[in-house]
Amino acid sequence: MLLGKNFQILEKTVLAPHIFSMWIQAPDIARKFEPGQFLIVRLNEVGERIPLTIVDADVGGGRVLLLVQVVGRSTTEMSRLNAGDTILDVVGPLGLGIHVEKMSGKVVCVGGGIGIAPLYPKAKALKNAGNHIVSILGARTRDLLMLEQEMRSISDECIVCTDDGTYGRKALVTEPLREVLERGEEVSEVIAIGPPIMMKFVCRTTAPFPTKTWVSLNPIMIDGTGMCGGCRVTSNGNVRFACVDGPVFEGQGIDWDEMLSRLQTFSDQEQEAQNHICRVRNQ
Repeated sequence: MLLGKNFQILEKTVLAPHIFSMWIQAPDIARKFEPGQFLIVRLNEVGERIPLTIVDADVGGGRVLLLVQVVGRSTTEMSRLNAGDTILDVVGPLGLGIHVEKMSGKVVCVGGGIGIAPLYPKAKALKNAGNHIVSILGARTRDLLMLEQEMRSISDECIVCTDDGTYGRKALVTEPLREVLERGEEVSEVIAIGPPIMMKFVCRTTAPFPTKTWVSLNPIMIDGTGMCGGCRVTSNGNVRFACVDGPVFEGQGIDWDEMLSRLQTFSDQEQEAQNHICRVRNQ
């Protein structure tokens, strides 16, 4: 784990309304990064700590790529930063990297919305290990589909779905997933990353089939080192911390109802913070 100060933003790209990517200068993190890991940023001295998945790393350029969705006050403030600006604190890489090996059967990678961003480095690593990759990508609408070309470039088969039918199939990702599983071909693993409700129903879809299902969880997180306990999840009846035991877990063992409930814990406070105008900082 590496900690530093004043990381410069090298490049910023707006991908869709309220979604943007940033390359930040972080040579030590880029060198240590393993697919599946994340980092935590703090924008300024009074800012909260935000966990963000590392989408990609350029070791030669000493930089890492982040994808950010504006959902609260801190990500709103981050969206106002541009190339040349700096982020005060960056800690990482955190969490455990995924296990990568050549599987006997196909690997199905299911991504929903911004979850396609953390899915990409995992799928890329598995493809580089020699696996046959089937990607199923979903979004509410075409404008919210992330990293399609990047995922196609490392996929042997790529299926795209949108909820409204504006692009690809009009379907939820669970529909083509079930079709792939019912082909009778060997599927060694399913990896699903997206909204928690999507991952829950992916696990329900795969439950009758003899394949492992992995998910990457995004519970409430503060310190990222296992001390605060905020990111606890129940896995196979045991308490685990997503920051040090994950963020990737076997999906069938997750208590999804508990996790979905915990994600709403601070929704009122988040809305209050979003609406608050700090008169001290704006003087």
